[in-house]
Amino acid sequence: MRLHRNLVYTVIDSIRDVFNEGVYADKAVEKALKRDKRWGSRDRKFVAETIYEIVRWKRLYAEIAEVKEPFDRNNLWRLFSVWCVLKGIALPDWNQIEPTPTRRIKGKFDELSKIRKFRESIPDWIDEVAVSELGEELWTKELAALNKQAEVILRTNTLNTTKEELQKELQDESIFTEFIPNHSDALRLVERANVFRTEVFKKGYFEVQDASSQLVAEYLDVAPGMKVIDTCAGAGGKTLHLASFMKNKGQIIAMDIYESKLKKLKIRARRNKVHNIDTRVIDSTKPIKKLYNKADRVLIDAPCSGIGVLRRNPDSKWKLQPEFLDNIKKVQQDILQKYSKMVKSGGKLVYATCSVLPSENQNQITEFLASESGKDFKLIKDNKVFAHTSGFDGFYMALLEKNNN
Repeated sequence: MRLHRNLVYTVIDSIRDVFNEGVYADKAVEKALKRDKRWGSRDRKFVAETIYEIVRWKRLYAEIAEVKEPFDRNNLWRLFSVWCVLKGIALPDWNQIEPTPTRRIKGKFDELSKIRKFRESIPDWIDEVAVSELGEELWTKELAALNKQAEVILRTNTLNTTKEELQKELQDESIFTEFIPNHSDALRLVERANVFRTEVFKKGYFEVQDASSQLVAEYLDVAPGMKVIDTCAGAGGKTLHLASFMKNKGQIIAMDIYESKLKKLKIRARRNKVHNIDTRVIDSTKPIKKLYNKADRVLIDAPCSGIGVLRRNPDSKWKLQPEFLDNIKKVQQDILQKYSKMVKSGGKLVYATCSVLPSENQNQITEFLASESGKDFKLIKDNKVFAHTSGFDGFYMALLEKNNN
């Protein structure tokens, strides 16, 4: 493989932004891919995947390169050189690239690969928390799976098409997919492609959504005509899936503390031809209290550590801090206590996170059920989805039912 200067310079600039300026990796990649419109698909793939690779393995590469943050320009080139050596890519004779001891790099890699926190490139504190909650064996398997590149999964919008028809129309645009067992609306891309440029995307035939995430809306057991509240809707991936299960009938109230996210949901809903969604900003306790005992179904897709989605957000492990995890667990319980009051007698609630930590998942449900707010609820079932067994993101979901009074 021959390296091209402008592509490599873009990678160096992007990892500088991620590591030193706190830019999110997906935003850095998005910016990088706009740098030169003449780049072909191979060039774009190199830029995107190399940025994500170096971000994912930052700790391992930095240890091998013997550099520490904040990384200056020379440090970034040393990280890139380590990436090249471990990938078997010949280093070009450029001024920025120092003489590189290939044998020493490979030897150091072999040595560090015996230690999980380096081998899997994870901060000490996350490794320690996960081991204490999941145990050595389970966490070792899960962490290895969370370091694999995430596949591109589509969710068929069944309001507009069928999975079979979507697959056929994508094939007509030279994008090949395959079905995923036990995921009724999902298609997996055989090869990565920019699906957002397709005609079928513009027609609202699908959304990009991981297979594990697609299980959540189905878990809520909705039906046409119901009143459903998505309390932490964000930009609405699960909201839109709920609408398809409800066949555009009934009412979905999509709520979030961020109005900007709900605006994105409105745009997506128009493209998806979804008509039964009302959006409401949670700017005080009033919007919640107005809905007490009104909903047939409530979804709490709770804010969380995101440890289950490290495959697609590798930079989040470097941004996450112990105090955030401590705080978010308090937020999760507070949301459960307050938002559960919107469920009417005989109604159901799903609590979900994209974390694999019991302290954010089943422990929260146990605490809630033992509380005054949770005394009228019972746990129907829960699902712990691990990346190493599913091949998809790590997720948790619990279905609760409120007693008939």
